[in-house]
Parts: sequence; structure tokens; C-alpha cells
Amino acid sequence: MSFTLKQLAEWVGGILSGDGDLDVRRLLPLGEAEAGDLTFVDGPKNAAPWAASSAAAAVVPPDFPADARPLIRIANPFAAFQTMLLRIRGDRSSAREIHPSAVIHPTATIGTNARVEPFAVVGEGTVIGANATLHAGAVVGRFCQLGDDVTLYPRVVIYDDCTIGNRVTLHAGAVIGADGFGYRFHGMKHEKVLQVGTVVIEDDVEIGANSTVDRAALGTTRIGAGTKIDNLVMVSHNCQIGRHNILAGQVGIAGSCTTGEFVVMGGQVGVADHCDIGAGAVLAAQSGVIADVPAKAKMFGMPAMPGRDFFKVTAYALKVPEIRKELKRIQARLDREDAE
Repeated sequence: MSFTLKQLAEWVGGILSGDGDLDVRRLLPLGEAEAGDLTFVDGPKNAAPWAASSAAAAVVPPDFPADARPLIRIANPFAAFQTMLLRIRGDRSSAREIHPSAVIHPTATIGTNARVEPFAVVGEGTVIGANATLHAGAVVGRFCQLGDDVTLYPRVVIYDDCTIGNRVTLHAGAVIGADGFGYRFHGMKHEKVLQVGTVVIEDDVEIGANSTVDRAALGTTRIGAGTKIDNLVMVSHNCQIGRHNILAGQVGIAGSCTTGEFVVMGGQVGVADHCDIGAGAVLAAQSGVIADVPAKAKMFGMPAMPGRDFFKVTAYALKVPEIRKELKRIQARLDREDAE
């Protein structure tokens, strides 16, 4: 199936220059596009790759330089490109139905236009909102509340008594509401501390594959609205994660931590228990946080420290071999002087 450039421009309200009757074979990123393909160019920084590309046409910003090839000019080329892709891709959603093999407790409520795929399970007293999708093997425990337009991919598990907001997406293997890792040493053994709290996932949250959010020992573990969590992330019991946070892959947050709004944690960041991360803070990949972090701070390293300090420490560390060599030279000279 092919589309003309004129059609594509009309879909997004772009301004077309060049041959509008040109047939587009595929929509691909700049590094992959070939003859007959449409790509997008974010701005002047990609002018050279665009010049070297064999793509037939591009979606570009309004001020992008003229080209012999056709261009579709629009304020946000990437967003327009995504819109085109989605329209060409079409609606792939399956029929909104409950599969006969799904196990739904008689007291559970399933909202209108929901889809429940094979072998999904919905527990006693649970309420599932409208337009929800539970993919194969998803399990929702007892007395949970799920909002509208929720998507649970295969093998997602939501334990009892959890609350999931509207437009939340949980990717395959995510586990919400497992017991927090709470024990006390008593009588020469580790005794489990009861984990009887809950988890609340607010609206517009997305949680990646095989990530976990543990229930509170008492009270609530909370993920704030708009927060996006990558794959293989661990959020421990009683944490309060703020709105619109970004947690990259393999982040681990120990119990009872709090974060403000718009916090960013790079891959493999580790946060010790009971730390408070201020709003707008950025924690670079593999930072080890062992104390509170001020708002808008940019932290690096282990233990995490402000960028200025980190780069100084790193610079000194890189000089250690040179310093060691100089110390050995000085020691050798002192030894010779003592021998004389």
C-alpha cells in the first residue's frame, strides 16, 4: 500500500513543497530511509545526514532550507511523522470481548467496551473501568480498582487491594503490590513484618516490563500521575514517587523514599531508604544516593555528589597513576640521600 505526499501532508496539516503526487512506499527514520521512502528531519543539525540520504522526501520544520526533493513543513516534524505512521498502521485492536477461558469472579465488575484475553483472571470485588484491555495471562487480585483505558500486557500481576488510575499501561511481567522486603531480626531469626498496605498508581503512568512496585507495610506506596518507569525497575514499600518522574532501566529505590515532581533517574541509579529527592533533581546513570538530594540538583557518582564535585574527584582520580609514579621517584631519591 502506498500513499501520496499530498495525502500525508493533508493528514497532519503540513505545507507541501514539491511533487505532491509522489508515491511513498514506507515511513522510516533518517538513517534507514531509502529511495521511495519518507523520513523526518528535526532541524538543521540533521541537514548533513539528510543531504546524504537517498530518501525521497522528508517532514521538516518550517524554517528548514529548500531542497530539490519534496518537503512537508510543519512545526513538530516528529509528532507529525508519528501521526502518519499510526494512521497508516491502522487500528490493530482486536474485538472488545471477554474470552471464554478468562476467569472472572461473579462479584467483579468489567466496564463497557473492555477486552479480556485468554486465561486472564479478575478477582473478587474488583472493578475494571471502561475500554480496558487485559492481555493473555494478566492477573488482577481481589478488591482492586482499575480506571478507564487501562492496558495490562501479558503476565502482569496486580495483587489484592491495589488502585490503578485512568490510562495506565503496565507492560509484560510487571508486578504491582507484592510484599515489601520487611524483616526484623528476633530470636536468632528473621521474622517477616506484615505488609498490609496498598499501592496506588495514579493517572497516565506507564510501567515497563518486569518492573515491580511493592505494597506499603502500612499505608500506601504511590506512583504519581504522568510518571514513566522503564523496564526492570524496583520501587520498594512505602515510597512516594512524585508526578511526571522518569525512572530509567534498573533503577532501584529502597523503602520509604520520596521524590518531588519531574525527577529524572538515569539507568541503574540506586537510592538508599528514607531519602528525599527534591523536585526537578537529575540523578545521572549509576549514581548511588545515600542522603537527601535538594530540588533541581544534578548528581553523579557513588556516593552521589553535585556535578562540580564529581568532575573534580574524577579528574584527580585520573591523575593517580601519574602521582604514584612521582611519589616513587621522590622516594627513590630520598632513599639515595639517606644512603649517602
